[in-house]
This record gives sequence, C-alpha cells and structure tokens, in this order.
Amino acid sequence: MKLSDLRPAPGSTKVSRRVGRGHGSGRGKTAGRGTKGQKARSGGHVNRSFNGGQTRLSKRLPFVRGLGNGTSVFRDDYTIINIVDLELFDAGAQVRPEELAAQGLMTAAQGKGLVKVLGDGELDRALTVHAHKFSASAKAKIEAAGGSVEIIPTKVYEKTKRRKDENKGTAEAEQ
Repeated sequence: MKLSDLRPAPGSTKVSRRVGRGHGSGRGKTAGRGTKGQKARSGGHVNRSFNGGQTRLSKRLPFVRGLGNGTSVFRDDYTIINIVDLELFDAGAQVRPEELAAQGLMTAAQGKGLVKVLGDGELDRALTVHAHKFSASAKAKIEAAGGSVEIIPTKVYEKTKRRKDENKGTAEAEQ
C-alpha cells in the first residue's frame, strides 16, 4: 500500500470548511479570498474563456473557416473489411455486415452502417459477400475463389432543388 492508494471510505462525506469565522480559524477576515480584486467580491468571477486580455480562443477560431469536407456531416463513412478477414467464415457462407459484427470484425453499430471490402490478403474458399462497396481487387479475388459479390443498395435521395438550367431544359422540352 502506498500513500497515493489511500482513499476515503465509501459513502463518507467531508465537512466543508467554514470561512469568515474570525482570525482564530485561519480563514477569517477575507475568508481565503485574498485582498481586493474581482475574485474577492461576492458574485465576482473570471469567465473561463477569459485569456488574460489576449484575444480569447473562441474569438480567434471563427476566422478559421471550414475544416474541409473531411469533417463534413454529409460524408459517407465506410467500415473497412479486408479479404484476409473473411478467412473466419466457412466455405459457402453468406457474409453479411451482421455476421461480420457477430465475428467481432466490427462493432454492432458499424454493422448497421456502410461496409466496404478491400483486397488485402488471399481467399481460398467460395463465399457470397454482401457489402455496399467492393474494390476491384477484392471483387476479383472473391470471384477467383469461386464466390460471388452482392452489392447492398444504398438509399439515394433525390435533390429537392434544381438548378435553373435544368428547369429551362425541361420547360423547353415540353413545348
């Protein structure tokens, strides 16, 4: 046991120190607040974003505009699975994202998202692999092993606003 391992007993509470109860208590007069200034006053505190008079970080950051499309909420994030990971499945198996999650190759949440299969590794058994995307090398290796590739369709939303050129083109075609 070390001093750093000592902890209060579970459920115990510490009595808060009473300040401003005379100079004999050691916390009299200014009650541990020092002398004068903003922090000595009741209700006085320094905003945690205050940076000592230097332009605060929250005010400097808006000038750094977007951080690129890499952080965009519109980007599709694919969970990557390699051919070498498919060795866990028996010959003739149907490999779906749910089965990949059950085998521990991805989390359950990732199993409900988009999956892409890449061609790293070798495959020696015929599998039917279901995923949203396949690299060309992965597709070739799966088919060379006697398996097949099934693309899971993704939901595509139609655009709600059309460009003016497209509207003109359809209006002219109707006439």
